[in-house]
Amino acid sequence: MKIKATFKKYILQFKLPGGTSRGVLHTKETYFLKIIDDQNVGIGECAVFKGLSADDRPDYEEKLQWLCDHIHLDNFFLLHELIEFPSIQFGLEQALSSFNSKDTFELFPSDFTNGNDSIAINGLIWMGDRSFMQKQIKEKLKVGFTTIKLKIGAIDFKTELGLLKSIRNEFSANEIELRVDANGAFHPKEALEKLKQLSEFQLHSIEQPIKAGQWELMAKLCDTTPLDIALDEELIGVFNRSDKEKMLQSINPQYIILKPSLIGGFQGTDEWIKLANKYSIGWWTTSALESNIGLNAIAQYTYIQQNKLPQGLGTGGLFTNNFISPLTVKNGALFYDVKDKNGWGISILNL
Repeated sequence: MKIKATFKKYILQFKLPGGTSRGVLHTKETYFLKIIDDQNVGIGECAVFKGLSADDRPDYEEKLQWLCDHIHLDNFFLLHELIEFPSIQFGLEQALSSFNSKDTFELFPSDFTNGNDSIAINGLIWMGDRSFMQKQIKEKLKVGFTTIKLKIGAIDFKTELGLLKSIRNEFSANEIELRVDANGAFHPKEALEKLKQLSEFQLHSIEQPIKAGQWELMAKLCDTTPLDIALDEELIGVFNRSDKEKMLQSINPQYIILKPSLIGGFQGTDEWIKLANKYSIGWWTTSALESNIGLNAIAQYTYIQQNKLPQGLGTGGLFTNNFISPLTVKNGALFYDVKDKNGWGISILNL
């Protein structure tokens, strides 16, 4: 039997609306790529992010069908042909690794997948009114998170400063690490002043204070900021190595945020890591609202990089119709529960 490939759309449903500076999310569209022959099966998630992914294009499903029709071709050729479709690259890499693995869902065997180690992660606080955000903060602290990331930029800035102040009044920077993510919400003329006000609360960093694509303005911010800046959306749509290097040289950020489904899968992430190391730029990986299938792959990849910073790996608990998986969170860390290794369920393979 020749190798065959199929894809299927899947709509993830949020338990609660997810607030961001770009709007409120109720659903998340994703696709699953399945590769089969008479003996093996492999599955990967093509986690396109509507309104954010560089490959949020009308011809997305057409490109997925093209991949399925040409799945027998050389893998290097396929990945190259998909350079402008990073989420499909991400799904293809997963599906191929899954297809060639003894365990469909163990893509990067390690002490993480055998249950002997974990990954430190941050707890994510979604945007909302003050009481909603305070409730989330209390819940994260209660279950042992020592690094918290707050989405900011959608409500009144003074209210957001008040939330940060209330945390710092109770917990020092040695007790709780705070990160914030503006998703490009600040106007360039007011960004530096806002960074100065935020820095009073001893934050670890801020992600993407102004909109992507303003390299000169972002470079000035990174050069004068009192608070470390991490580039996030800035990396999206930068496909070629030379352009990636030019961007890092031009802006010289303190950190970059690596989301494999948005930046060309693991091959693309590897390239960013090499460049970050070359220019002494810090980095960490983050999931981007994938299902547990994509999250599982990102977590396993992240572990083998041995980056000791807390990572931005969501737990999949946001959705009502996610897949049961061995990924669990305890005391602010992500674990792979080997006792529940078969907990994925046959339903996934029937996608």
